[in-house]
Amino acid sequence: MARTITASSSILVTRAADWLMEQALNDAELEVTVRGACERLRAAGIPLARAQFSFAVLHPLYGAVGFTWRKTEGLKVEGYLHNTNDVGSDRFRQSPYYHLVHNGLSHLRRRLDTGDKAEFPIFEDLRKEGLTDYLAFVSSFAAGRAQGMLGSWATDQAGGFAEAEIEHLLDVQGALAVASKMAMRTGLAKSVLTTYIGGKAGERVLSGQIKRGDGETIRAAIVWGDLRGSTQMAETLGRQAYIDNLDTFFDATAGAVADAGGDILSFIGDGFLAIFPCGRNHKESQEACRLALSASLESERRMSDVNGERRRGGDPELGYGVGLHIGNVMFGNVGLADRLSFSVFGSAVNEASRLEALTKSYKTPIVASDAFKDYCGGAWEQLGTERLRGVAKPVAIFRPAPGDGAWRPAAIAKRNVARGLTDAENVVLLHRDQPA
Repeated sequence: MARTITASSSILVTRAADWLMEQALNDAELEVTVRGACERLRAAGIPLARAQFSFAVLHPLYGAVGFTWRKTEGLKVEGYLHNTNDVGSDRFRQSPYYHLVHNGLSHLRRRLDTGDKAEFPIFEDLRKEGLTDYLAFVSSFAAGRAQGMLGSWATDQAGGFAEAEIEHLLDVQGALAVASKMAMRTGLAKSVLTTYIGGKAGERVLSGQIKRGDGETIRAAIVWGDLRGSTQMAETLGRQAYIDNLDTFFDATAGAVADAGGDILSFIGDGFLAIFPCGRNHKESQEACRLALSASLESERRMSDVNGERRRGGDPELGYGVGLHIGNVMFGNVGLADRLSFSVFGSAVNEASRLEALTKSYKTPIVASDAFKDYCGGAWEQLGTERLRGVAKPVAIFRPAPGDGAWRPAAIAKRNVARGLTDAENVVLLHRDQPA
């Protein structure tokens, strides 16, 4: 017997749709939008037990982002890296999302409590969760373009969704797509700025520091890293092999700095510039220098692992150098009126670059200034005294001494930036990449 009565409130569902439109106008984050939609539908009486959404996104690092909401667990978020190796797997092609896209359908509804053989493998998993009804959908964000949202609603209610409840979900689906599209556009601006000019610099640009000359003077521990022999590599290696060497170097060195919380401001040819901003008092300066040193020592360890693997593979080792300094820097926009760069500038930055160059003559991977050493503490070995171009007085230079000092750097853990693909991501990538 068909159900005709539902406990859900049409008024509250309408309020949920209105709230979603408010999120679209207020530049809300995508995670807040998705979580809020699920919670409000549940509060309105819709018997949601699980919802899943995947979005194809324009992002320099990620191809898709996925959200899974359960009434008992809340929202889980996953970003999927650009990688299509799993597209075409049997499980993927047997998913309801693939069925939707492949057949040009906008919706697919299946009861899960009939006892029939599961039409799609994912239904076995959903049945184990006690779910009784499943409604999947596709919402395109632009006509003629394969970008948008794939999603599904599921319930554990006996008898599945009522017709009125399905109607409510379809009504809200449009508002959710609009709010999600706007949230993704806002997120795109943030992610592109973060990826290309760094997190803190991106925040400053978004906050309004967009004119040439905008900026301020800040204090920071400075890390300047450089790959050795890159000119010869460029001349003797193929393009891809040379780029692979650069990426290997950056992963080990700049990656360690990022893992330690440093802000990578720019990749300059075969080198990189990073900072650990700090206050002007001794305690914060000390903390910034210690983080920079921890990152540099972790870089040394990772490069040792890299070169060990290269030796075993018959490849030449990668040489490198890191210069460490602390001082006041100008942080802001410079360049042409219509082409700007957001970075740090000033004498302290120049001195860090020249300290790094000294790693060649002293044949050591890390060189630090006297000021950096004093703030950092620990055991150091003086290499000598040098005249740096542009600096009036000779500068004492140091490298970390072997063995334990009064202070030992904290271990730097790698960020988890890689993962496999799910069926949801595979179908999103297929949906995005198919011809318009």
